[in-house]
Amino acid sequence: MRLVPILLALLLVSCSGADDAFSDATRRRNQVANYIDRYHDEALYRPTPPVWQPPEGYPWETQGTGKHPRITKEYFRCKGCEYNPMRVVEQPGAKPVYYADCGGAERHSLPLRNGEEFIYPILIDVLNYVQEQTGHRVVITAGHRCPEHNRYVDPSKANSTSKHMVGAEVSFYVQGMEGAPEAIVELILAFYRDNPKYAGQKEYTQFQRYDKETDVSTAPWYNKEVFVKIYRADEGRDLDNRHPYPYLSIQVRYDRDTQQRVQYQWRDANRNYHRW
Repeated sequence: MRLVPILLALLLVSCSGADDAFSDATRRRNQVANYIDRYHDEALYRPTPPVWQPPEGYPWETQGTGKHPRITKEYFRCKGCEYNPMRVVEQPGAKPVYYADCGGAERHSLPLRNGEEFIYPILIDVLNYVQEQTGHRVVITAGHRCPEHNRYVDPSKANSTSKHMVGAEVSFYVQGMEGAPEAIVELILAFYRDNPKYAGQKEYTQFQRYDKETDVSTAPWYNKEVFVKIYRADEGRDLDNRHPYPYLSIQVRYDRDTQQRVQYQWRDANRNYHRW
């Protein structure tokens, strides 16, 4: 009795194999191959001829100021580099101090505001105005500096509260106008004087000269919002400003959005940016 199911199964398998073989043989016997002929200009569907389209530019390519790309917060990223050698600072009567540089933009973000990277907009606006008016490229030598890079370029006590660390200061010169920093200051003053946003607000349109002692030989200019300094060719040299040119520095004094004074805060400098 056990052999009956087995024999039945073998019979079904053999029949299925025979049917498949018969179907394949029949298919091959009935196949007919013919060439498909058509005229060279015959087509069922004629596509629209392609039209060349120029590629869309990146924002920094299309949003320019004159012939130069528009300056954005990306230009302010920290210039630190982890491959820079250890810096050794000798101290009289004490052991030397060693400073390592940070990893720069590849290792940390810009300062943050409301969870997003942030540079004070007035710095961006003024630099773009200068670039547009002069037709020359603005070269930012120092934008944001994280605390590690700030100590590395200048470990002095005076630099320990630099507004570079909170995105509220920029150092720059204008390519092709390196020897005329006073002309750039005049443009900064004109930015406020001619801007409708500041019309009728003397605390912004009228600048004063700072007559107290500073680290520069030329008395700085200031209004309610910014503080402008000229560093001569023998002033303000640090590892971010090793070029031989005079350069300018703009510090933000007042935040128009929050209506508060802008000051260095340790927490903002050390805890308010992402590290990766």
